[in-house]
Amino acid sequence: MNLQSLQRLNLKGRIPKISQLAIFLGVLGPGIITANVDNDAGGITTYSIAGAHFGYSLLWTLVPITIALFVVQEMCARMGVVTGKGLADLIREHFGVKPTVILLLGIIIANLCTTTAEFAGVAASMEIFGVSKYISVPVAAALVWLAVVKGNRRSLEKIFLLASSVYITYIISGMMLHPDWKFLFTQTVTPSVSLEPGYLYMVIGVVGTTITPWMQFYLQSTIVEKGVKLSEYKYTKWDVYVGCIITDVVSYFIIFTCAATIFVNGIQIETAKDAALALFPLAGSYSAWLFAFGLLNASLFAASVLPLSTAYFLCEGMGWDSGLNKRFWDAPQFYLLYTMLIAFGAIIILFPDAPLLTIMVLSQVINGSLLPLVLVFMLMLVNNKKLMGEYVNGKLFNVIAWTTTIIMCILTLLLVVTALIPSLGK
Repeated sequence: MNLQSLQRLNLKGRIPKISQLAIFLGVLGPGIITANVDNDAGGITTYSIAGAHFGYSLLWTLVPITIALFVVQEMCARMGVVTGKGLADLIREHFGVKPTVILLLGIIIANLCTTTAEFAGVAASMEIFGVSKYISVPVAAALVWLAVVKGNRRSLEKIFLLASSVYITYIISGMMLHPDWKFLFTQTVTPSVSLEPGYLYMVIGVVGTTITPWMQFYLQSTIVEKGVKLSEYKYTKWDVYVGCIITDVVSYFIIFTCAATIFVNGIQIETAKDAALALFPLAGSYSAWLFAFGLLNASLFAASVLPLSTAYFLCEGMGWDSGLNKRFWDAPQFYLLYTMLIAFGAIIILFPDAPLLTIMVLSQVINGSLLPLVLVFMLMLVNNKKLMGEYVNGKLFNVIAWTTTIIMCILTLLLVVTALIPSLGK
């Protein structure tokens, strides 16, 4: 029985469960990949510091964060399936060129900064294994570029799913510490609130690493390119939900691992590399190697996907051809932009005095500034009956979605302010 026959049976409600699994596996990918890339070098650094500096007190934040991620990613996935267009396409068509250009410039700058941070993650993780950044970064950049330019959508999706599975190293690293599950459950369901500035900044940082503008554009574009049909949407929705759960379970174990080792020993860290090195005497070499390998995987993974999200957005916004199934000269703007982001991101890291902290703060500020605008555009689009028909948000879902958006707007505004204040003082 072919996929079209399965889809017809699905519409009639007679599809066998084993066939439902086959369809789910067929549409699997965009949701899991997008959510997992969010645990990039910057995200791992944030979660590591959260656990190392504040112990278990921030575990509870991952519950509302996961719900917020469910809401935002599901709306993007639904728009992609219903309209068959990427988010940048829809913004340009319904709100005009000016907002699209503003978003375009902001996201290009932010993603260049973030891509640079990913190569910094590659350099840091490989230095733990004794490899100089002058070797690891050029090799990583070349591998990432070749994989995307010479591959196609199907092959890259398999590679990205494999990279997503490697995040299990963080779970294994945490499990090797034999967690007290009853204690962790109590910490997870009991909110711990403090008005101490460092604590508030870290809460904002944890939230800010979860929902970013690039995720929405990448998820919707890849769903459109994959050609997911309305009859398959319920399976795509579960792809999104599974991805959200997996990424936040990984985040949970990163926080727990650093809390159970670094925090209880009163050690201060500033980066994910510091966390991995601190784990050697505290948790044993196997746990530390797994943590460091996870950082390398996350950095390479994000260095591949972040420039892709930028290329998709620019080409959709400008009306140029894009897509991983096209060859280089069939979509030159798409691949040239991707190449430039990879090259610049890698070259910046090779400068001895590269201002990495300033670069990371700049990307954080730009993403924080753009996110409220992107979320409002998304909600206006997803509630447009001419565009979405019967697939607009329901009343309850709108309450949840708008509440999430307002909270995210407030938190990201605070994130921008708290990120700017230290940098202005320097």
